[in-house]
Amino acid sequence: MALLVRVLRNQIPISIAQWVPVCSWLVPLSPTQGQWGRALSGIFQKIKIAALRMYTSCVKKTDFEEFFLRCQMPDTFNSWFLITLLHVWMCLVRMKQEGRTGKYMCRIIVHFMWEDVEQRGRVMGVNPYILKKNMMILTNNFYAAILGYDEGILSDDHGLAAALWRTFFNQKCEDPRQLELLVEYVRKQIQYLDSMNGEDLLLTGEVSWRPLVEKNPQSVLKPLSPVYNDEGL
Repeated sequence: MALLVRVLRNQIPISIAQWVPVCSWLVPLSPTQGQWGRALSGIFQKIKIAALRMYTSCVKKTDFEEFFLRCQMPDTFNSWFLITLLHVWMCLVRMKQEGRTGKYMCRIIVHFMWEDVEQRGRVMGVNPYILKKNMMILTNNFYAAILGYDEGILSDDHGLAAALWRTFFNQKCEDPRQLELLVEYVRKQIQYLDSMNGEDLLLTGEVSWRPLVEKNPQSVLKPLSPVYNDEGL
């Protein structure tokens, strides 16, 4: 099963350009829009690319095996989704601070997430009818989780722990050390994302994650500035 998860996790194409057209319908460009319309479309296109990179960081730079081990989660698609959802939510929390542009980027990140989830379901050979039904369930769970996590992050550690217990652990965590570990992880991760430059995130979408367990608990390193060309790519 671990091999299957690794194979599915690598289904995201290497070429970012392969995925950008998925969201082209969000900002249609009319031939009559002229130079301003083309310039605006170019900006949105860059945001789409950055959003894809940010979503990709949630599935490519996260150590799923460590979460399975330390949180005693079964190596299943549902566990993969719960871990991915948590990291996507943290990205959304950060990007919502960047005004209207950041909120637009949040929409694209979520769109790419559902495209990926649906693709993984097809790769696993799930019946189309069952897949559609499960997608509806996952969608409801996603927005309920976002609401719960939003309330938790604005609360104290007890409130955040309750949100993680309800959603991430599905009310089945009996080891308080696992909850404590995850609360600490979310707090330091949010702090780490907040230290990243907003303009850089909008231009590149490059996000890195702190390890679930720090070798040096006192260290939360300042992230390196991303490298991009004159076009912001």
